[in-house]
Amino acid sequence: MRLDKFLKVSRLIKRRTVANEACDNGRISVNGRVVKASYDVKVGDRIEISMGARTVAVEVLEVSDNVRKDDAAGMYKEI
Repeated sequence: MRLDKFLKVSRLIKRRTVANEACDNGRISVNGRVVKASYDVKVGDRIEISMGARTVAVEVLEVSDNVRKDDAAGMYKEI
């Protein structure tokens, strides 16, 4: 699954276009590397999101295309 879609489906970022812009501006890194929105997310990846003064680090536990709102938090673990 593409990184921008994962961020939207997991509800880490509200909209896919915002996730895409964050990737283009170098605010998102996976496993210590700044990546593009087309990066293929895999289980075990560590994603760091820097938005403003806040930085969120998560580890991917599950990759799924369709997830209910209640189950979205189960796709990742905050570090």
